[in-house]
Amino acid sequence: MKTIDLRSDTVTKPTPAMRKAMAEAEVGDDVYGEDPTVNRLQDLVAERTGFEAALFMPTGSQSNQVALAVHTKRGHEVVAPVGAHIYEYEIGAMAVVSGLMPRLVPAPLGIPSLADIRAAIHFGIHQSPTGLISLENTHNKAGGTVVPLSHCWDIRNIADEFSLPFHLDGARGFNAAVAMSVSLEDFCKPFDSVSLCLSKGLAAPVGTVLVGSKSFIKEAHRYRKMLGGGMRQAGILAAAGIVAVETMIDRLEEDHAKARYIAEEISKLPGISVNLESVQTNMVYFSVQNAAAFAASMKEHGVLCNVLYGDAIRLVTHYEISDENARDAVNVIARLTEKRQAVVA
Repeated sequence: MKTIDLRSDTVTKPTPAMRKAMAEAEVGDDVYGEDPTVNRLQDLVAERTGFEAALFMPTGSQSNQVALAVHTKRGHEVVAPVGAHIYEYEIGAMAVVSGLMPRLVPAPLGIPSLADIRAAIHFGIHQSPTGLISLENTHNKAGGTVVPLSHCWDIRNIADEFSLPFHLDGARGFNAAVAMSVSLEDFCKPFDSVSLCLSKGLAAPVGTVLVGSKSFIKEAHRYRKMLGGGMRQAGILAAAGIVAVETMIDRLEEDHAKARYIAEEISKLPGISVNLESVQTNMVYFSVQNAAAFAASMKEHGVLCNVLYGDAIRLVTHYEISDENARDAVNVIARLTEKRQAVVA
């Protein structure tokens, strides 16, 4: 039985072109800044995003935490949307590493209102002062939703009004830019720093690139080393990242189309609830009674998924999911719901 793995786009394996580039990569000691392939990747991403400099990191969590550390001082608050990865899924690192406190604001479909962001900012004598505004685009826990570029600029204006830095967790930023049909440079312009993951939809085996000003990246180097992110002959990994950036971005629209197909088809099934408004990129969140048991049945039929909270199940499309795989996954879910309905009847 073949397995259709819809747990995450992190399960993707390097393409043949990536493996070839990795095998042939020219390398040096990146801690000394002497790995030519890492330097090529950093220059490439800096150029594509319109920033002065970039830094290759092992993971997105490390990239985010380095950015937070550079932008803030201990005791600061970070304004972020409810469900943000930096709060939900980075095991309290902002508190442990940088002594920061989160100030979460409501974010329907991943989009915090300007009024809520403004209300969350404070500098009173009895309060932890605001040190940073952070956004996530796409917003994972909201369903892979896209924060419109115009809204990012509106938040940028608030950040400027209060002289606050503005960071983007762009773990799936490539997906957001493709969904909005904007260039990567335009997508990144509202922010002081952006973290872009290469190992999700772009299918590189490892790595995230943090972009910002030269002075920001210089300080980020220190924190990367402090957090154990200094790698030696990392060009073997960076080579795959170069292939990812050069060849895998435009095809993300295919993943989005497959997610939309799955969402629309399963939304017709009894006992399945899908908010189609939230299906904007490569994720499908749906609710079903006793989700854990339903997911276990899906696995028995060769379809892997993630149960996230309550009765919510997440499916994530990626380059290894074919049109046939998407149809087969829909058919498995349909058969299981039909079986449940028969038992109820």
